[in-house]
Amino acid sequence: MAQSFTWFPVNHLGSTKSNERLQTPYEYPSVPLCSANDVQLRFLCPDDLEEVRTLCQDWFPIDYPLSWYVDITSSTRFFALAAIYNFSIIGLIVAEIKSYSKLNKEDRGILPESMGREAEIGYILSLGVHRKYRQNGIGSLLLDSLINHLTTAERHKVKAIFLHVLTTNRTAILFYERRGFVLHSFLPYYYSIRGKCKDGFTYVSYINGGHSPWSL
Repeated sequence: MAQSFTWFPVNHLGSTKSNERLQTPYEYPSVPLCSANDVQLRFLCPDDLEEVRTLCQDWFPIDYPLSWYVDITSSTRFFALAAIYNFSIIGLIVAEIKSYSKLNKEDRGILPESMGREAEIGYILSLGVHRKYRQNGIGSLLLDSLINHLTTAERHKVKAIFLHVLTTNRTAILFYERRGFVLHSFLPYYYSIRGKCKDGFTYVSYINGGHSPWSL
């Protein structure tokens, strides 16, 4: 299975350990065009595949298989949103809604067992912004769009949003901490990057009444 990853500024790669397919596809509503310094948002489509692949190969130190790019540009299983400027993709976020019962073992401690039985959870696979346009709030714009989508009445079962990140990626860690994500767990040797094992962290943000197993 693939490895998940986060690389910033603002780059986040999701765990390749999470390539399993959900049984139920999710239909996402259209996202209104939002502007921040003339940036617009839209969902990825199959015609974006090569452009997205080129960007990810530049942004991230892990090579995704072609099937991953096919999935995120064509499957409604993913919330795959692009930031567009001058008709070009300058940023993207890729996430999916997962049944809590289908999470990998290392991630199931995010929610209390009693809450997790019926819960769903949002998982951020990738968050990236073109080098030229970083530090302009594009990453926050994309993350806000995902959070807004997951905190609607229809998504009330989604109790948390989580991601994995390299322990050495301080820029990404600070970005997520500023956005209210909290450190949940340490993942020794979680990543394999160019033949070398790297440690990771799991970061979580609780939504829709969700909370950690240690909350009073």
